[in-house]
Amino acid sequence: MERNNKSSAGINSSEQKVEGEDGLRRELGLMDAMLMVIGMVIGSGIFFRPASVLKNAGAPGLGVLAWVAGGIITMAAGLTVAEVAAAIPKTGGLFIYLKKLYGEKWAFLLGWVQTFIYVPGSVAGLAIYFSNQATAFIDITKAQQIMLAIGMIVLVCIANVLSTKFGGKLQVVFTIAKLIPIIVIVIFGLLNGTAHSFAPISSSASNAAGFGAAMLGTLWAYDGWIGVGNIAGELKNPGRDLPKSIIIGLLITIVVYVLVNLAVLNILPADQLALSQKPVSDAAVKLFGNGGGAFISAGIMISIFGTLNGYLLSGSRIPFAMGQSKLIPFHGFFGKV
Repeated sequence: MERNNKSSAGINSSEQKVEGEDGLRRELGLMDAMLMVIGMVIGSGIFFRPASVLKNAGAPGLGVLAWVAGGIITMAAGLTVAEVAAAIPKTGGLFIYLKKLYGEKWAFLLGWVQTFIYVPGSVAGLAIYFSNQATAFIDITKAQQIMLAIGMIVLVCIANVLSTKFGGKLQVVFTIAKLIPIIVIVIFGLLNGTAHSFAPISSSASNAAGFGAAMLGTLWAYDGWIGVGNIAGELKNPGRDLPKSIIIGLLITIVVYVLVNLAVLNILPADQLALSQKPVSDAAVKLFGNGGGAFISAGIMISIFGTLNGYLLSGSRIPFAMGQSKLIPFHGFFGKV
């Protein structure tokens, strides 16, 4: 009603230009979208997965190759989705793509899974990871960790309720912040590491099944990039920026992941790395002492917070798109701007 009154008064022409057909304001640019891709993908996986990937691969060279192969597969998926996203730049991402291409039944099933299982499960897992890392700085019980996790989810929700633009800027800040400890470990690890455990390329323990398991482990760490499609209706120029954000964001992520693995292999012997529960933290401790471990723990918390923000910012658009398509109960409520 307010919008109609403004329009009749002739003072809403600029607002109309930045609103999509679903009523959401187009306030996000290429940088916001690209950093959302990076921020959602680089969560906790790169800090914990190098050990299991190396163990499954059976050799350092194959372990690094698994990260490259996982990146290539992810990029192939990204290029595919980028083309579809450019043609269907609407809020809801994969839900909308399936609805347009294959019909409402498949979109409905995906929407329900993402709304009630995938996004809530990912958010809960990330919040628990965050509170677990907080124990490196404060002594809290399991119950207090759960309360901290819930508090973090509520805090991020409030931030995104205030403004989509604010949530987007929050994503930019925390994505840049999470890259700082990663850049530090890469630079100092490659320059000052003494292990040089990059070889062999393969060993007697290497086999196709092990390499496949290693590659699957990397795909978990590459997950999350498709969420940027959920906010297509809020990008200023989705047809141009959405494909660019996916492609550039994934390229940067692949380079970061490979460099982190090379740095860690340059710091820790391969056999020690394969047994580590916290490979990047252990590498930081070896380089900088106990302070290095705390620095990486803080970096992991920042990284997880940024990923949590990305999942809530993008994930909430799925029930919104379902509501606008009238494919969810109380669709009038869920589809309301």
